[in-house]
Amino acid sequence: MFENLSDRLRVVFKNLNSKGLLTEKDVQSAMREVKLALLEADVNFKVVKDFVGRISEKAIGESVLKSLTPGQQVVSIVNEELTKLLGGANAKLTVSDTPITTYMLVGLQGTGKTTTAGKLAYSLKNGHKKPLLVACDIYRPAAAEQLKIFGDKNGIPVFIGNSKNAVDIAAGAYKYALDNYLDTVIIDTAGRLQIDDTLMRELEDIKTAVAPKEILLVIDAMIGQESVSVAQGFNERIGIDGIIITKLDGDARGGVALSVRHITGKPIKFVGTGEKAADLEPFFPERMASRILGMGDILSLIDKAKSAIDEDEAKALEQKLRTQELTLEDFYSQLQQIKKMGSIKDLMGMIPGMSNLKVQDEVDDSALVGILAIIQSMTPRERKNPAILNGSRKKRIAQGSGRSIQEVNKLLKQFEEMKKMMKMFTNKRGMMGKMGRFG
Repeated sequence: MFENLSDRLRVVFKNLNSKGLLTEKDVQSAMREVKLALLEADVNFKVVKDFVGRISEKAIGESVLKSLTPGQQVVSIVNEELTKLLGGANAKLTVSDTPITTYMLVGLQGTGKTTTAGKLAYSLKNGHKKPLLVACDIYRPAAAEQLKIFGDKNGIPVFIGNSKNAVDIAAGAYKYALDNYLDTVIIDTAGRLQIDDTLMRELEDIKTAVAPKEILLVIDAMIGQESVSVAQGFNERIGIDGIIITKLDGDARGGVALSVRHITGKPIKFVGTGEKAADLEPFFPERMASRILGMGDILSLIDKAKSAIDEDEAKALEQKLRTQELTLEDFYSQLQQIKKMGSIKDLMGMIPGMSNLKVQDEVDDSALVGILAIIQSMTPRERKNPAILNGSRKKRIAQGSGRSIQEVNKLLKQFEEMKKMMKMFTNKRGMMGKMGRFG
């Protein structure tokens, strides 16, 4: 989403860093480019004006212009101000002192509210909570069924109720949660194509009936600046405590994420980054700022790895590497876990400095799919002992995977080269041995 903005800002900072000394004119010229880049990214004009004004005031200071690395100091100032613009620090969900914490999701129709309710429940369940999903959208027939399907698939209870009144359903859900020893209630409310009085009155009545700990506004990143006025409307009428931005993996220009926090004063708590149940991530302003500025986001990469990679399996793999027993079966398992972490191109973008390299543009996620298909087309015996793969076996594997024999040979060659590299690192007389003795 922020790719174009990141590219524009990298050019601006590259020009600044190429100068030994900076003048006030250099800074002003750079700030004009930053301003244009942000406006093109669909950031609210008032937000851009305030943001650029604060940076200019700090960057034109004597301590910056006369420093040995003025370009880097300007980048540091932009990073600091961008982090503040996005909220400063991660804002976690507030938990109630009572036995049950209730969260109420609101928003316009089509923002992904029902899907987000399910993802939030999934996230809380993984955090050792006992959530209950509540279907309070009585106007869209598919909403309750959508929640039910999600809940059944992920082991999360869903309360639908028999009433045609959303307030009664919400109240009934709270009692159901108490009776069944659940500690978190997540209410999916109805939406409209636009804010209207009927919708707001119903939301106010639900709020009065269940007294939610937090009201979370779900907004679609794809609708751009309209989402800012939507956020203001909901906040003024019912009061919101936080924001969840969906479809942050899309190709919108991303201005909503840089505008809505500043305009409403409410923190962004989560962002939706895909269609899977696990694709709802806590929002960290400092990490997002680093990614926008091309500095990478190694902490988010570590978080993804922790959630995707099985610890026991990783230890078993380490042992196999040490004893040089790595098979295509192991290789396949590791590729599957990498695939769970998301797009390889996005993962590379989280590595500091990688976004500046052209190699990132050449990464094709479909290549990973092809490798997995080739290995899937092998028998268990072939995966454990690739040496038995003769011409006829390779032909069968190529046909079964829809790839060419050349691609099969290429994969086998790369796998053998990888094993040799691992052998070099794990050999007692090699680097690992030396590091061990040094330790």
